[in-house]
Amino acid sequence: MLKTILSISGKPGLFKLISQGKNMLIVESLADKKRIPAYAKDKVISLGDIAIYTQEEEVPLYDVLTNVKNKENGGKVSLNLTGVKPDELRAYFAEILPDFDRERVYPSDIKKLLSWYNLLISEGITEFTPQEETKEEKNTEEEKEEK
Repeated sequence: MLKTILSISGKPGLFKLISQGKNMLIVESLADKKRIPAYAKDKVISLGDIAIYTQEEEVPLYDVLTNVKNKENGGKVSLNLTGVKPDELRAYFAEILPDFDRERVYPSDIKKLLSWYNLLISEGITEFTPQEETKEEKNTEEEKEEK
């Protein structure tokens, strides 16, 4: 599910991929449902491709979002994200991902991640773990490769 949810640099919030054109993507804002084009010059990244730095490795975003969901029992983040202090963000994030890299993960990154989580929850997107491809999807891909 996170593969079709996008972040676009310079545009607030998250977007759902609707369709692809020749030189652009058509995306829909999760916040206000407005559809806009995203062009090749825009920096577009799928949430499925984002990872968080830890001391040992990079942890996929879906694992971090699942940890937040477990901590909050499926509800929104208990922190008030407006006016929250950096130390509070780090302390909260340490409960979710204890070994996160404190030098490379900034409070602004944590705040953005938590606001994304709240937006996803408010839109009813609560399953963050990537689903395995169904047999039909695999068969279709294999048939395309054979041709």
